[in-house]
Amino acid sequence: MSPPARLPTLTGMSQDPSLPSHVASLRTGVPAWGKLLVGVLLAAAVATVWIMDGWLSDSFAVDTRNRAELRLVLYAGNIEAELQRTQVVPILLARDPVLREALQNANYASISQVLIQLQGEVGSAAIELLDTTGRVVAATDRNRLGVMRATDPLFVDSRRVNDTIFSVLPRDSGGYGFFYGRALRSGGQVLGVVTVEVDLAKFERSWAGLADAVALLDSEGRIILATEPRWRGRTEAEALALRAPPTAIERALQYTADLAGRGPDAFVSNAAVLRSETRVRHRGWKLISFTTYDGVREKVNGVLALVIMGFALLLAMVFYMLSRRAWSLSARFEQESVELRQLNLRLQREIAAREKAQQDLTVAEQTLAQSSKLAVLGEMSAAVSHELNQPLAAMKTYLAGARLLMNRRRSEEALVSVQRIDDLIDRMGAITRQLKSFARKGGDAFEPLDLRDCVTEALTMMEPRLRERRVLVVRTLPKEPVRVMGDRLRLEQVIINLMRNAVDATRTVNAPQIDLILTQGDTVTLTIRDNGTGIAEIDKVFEPFYTSKKAGEGVGLGLAISSGIVADHGGRLTARNVPEGGAAFDIALPVLEPVSESAA
Repeated sequence: MSPPARLPTLTGMSQDPSLPSHVASLRTGVPAWGKLLVGVLLAAAVATVWIMDGWLSDSFAVDTRNRAELRLVLYAGNIEAELQRTQVVPILLARDPVLREALQNANYASISQVLIQLQGEVGSAAIELLDTTGRVVAATDRNRLGVMRATDPLFVDSRRVNDTIFSVLPRDSGGYGFFYGRALRSGGQVLGVVTVEVDLAKFERSWAGLADAVALLDSEGRIILATEPRWRGRTEAEALALRAPPTAIERALQYTADLAGRGPDAFVSNAAVLRSETRVRHRGWKLISFTTYDGVREKVNGVLALVIMGFALLLAMVFYMLSRRAWSLSARFEQESVELRQLNLRLQREIAAREKAQQDLTVAEQTLAQSSKLAVLGEMSAAVSHELNQPLAAMKTYLAGARLLMNRRRSEEALVSVQRIDDLIDRMGAITRQLKSFARKGGDAFEPLDLRDCVTEALTMMEPRLRERRVLVVRTLPKEPVRVMGDRLRLEQVIINLMRNAVDATRTVNAPQIDLILTQGDTVTLTIRDNGTGIAEIDKVFEPFYTSKKAGEGVGLGLAISSGIVADHGGRLTARNVPEGGAAFDIALPVLEPVSESAA
């Protein structure tokens, strides 16, 4: 079919200098005054958004920071009140005659219950009573009874001074404990030490429900309370450094904020935050918080969205004015509709011609596919005949042996032959199913297997024929398993085909011999070698329907099918003539790696 004539395009029509003036004016697009007005509005919008962004960010940031500082002052007051309220408890306990008498008489039976009742009244975290050796003799937590705290700094310092000692001690489970300690004395003699733990962890738990990150630092700048557990024990700089590396976009945003001179004070887990700080009137402590900067940005973006919406409405009005001009010009294009309809008719005729050519091509493809199916059917018929001849011959041998054994009243041995015949029938069914799906070349039946088992099973199948021809079989197999991934039935089929060819090749030899050599290295190699006459045209040995046998003894498909099976397993089947006489076939297959090595 000749190629269609080149059709005129709308672009070519618009470039024609003979077009009407209204078409040329429409090609010019937006007029100059319209472009200028749109540019001014865009420039004004960008400038307004830029200026308002800075002003609003500063205003909302100051407001957010003030609220955060007010919250910190409240938190600091709560901490100071808790410390001052708990500081009085050890002073009162040091003067309690019940505790003094218990330490003097070493009678602590009811002291723990007294401390538990007192704990409920004062609201402390824990109370413990230690004797002069540092052993816990009474405690609100009975699991602590008998614990030795003689080396604790709180116990040592309380014995040395006649005053209340405050200490911050790390816990084994993580975090810190806050303790007041005071010695109980009688006439200048130390009777024991009472310790009271301040329940500051409740403030940490209350902070955890807030969006802000809050931390309490001691006089050395070490974080002792924090909403982030991994911050405890670190300095502020170390705590802020505990975050994933920022992405390129996050680094660009941080750099832009630094250049603009405004924005967040720090980044916590790559999130922008505002930092606030207040003093706690206790040993130089201070309280800091990090408020997310997203709240500020949300407020700023809300206002900017309204501003942008206003400019968008102005631009919409400008575009409406420009579109009115376009609408007036579009009415003039009605006169060109006739030419467009003619062009449409030409295109329809061209499409019809191309559809007819496509239908002719489809018919030709279907005819070719049917021819291919008939050719494959012929090959499949020959393959079925070839593959079933061997099991049928073996069945005939087993039947003759079974008949002979039955005549000799050796029924048990005859049953073995009958079982082998049954196995051969199953194998013939599997072969027909396999040849039916030969063109699919699937790997559905692949599984890990030991190639030595395939060799043994193939020898069992070939045993009657080997015994009939008096062929000596020499097996050289490794002691360790030789693992490959494959279809057991198809690999056995390849080995049987090669051994059958080897038996046929040694029929004119006085001492026929077949060597089976299995080796494992980078690949698994099975060599089947005979001392027969060799192969004359070894380059054509794997071509379909090529055979050196007489008519009726073979159709030349065995080696072609075997080569295809080995290729499906990712391997290669090669043939060579041996210098001392005979031929050798090498089956090379990939080694099945262990699971651990494959994972590594």
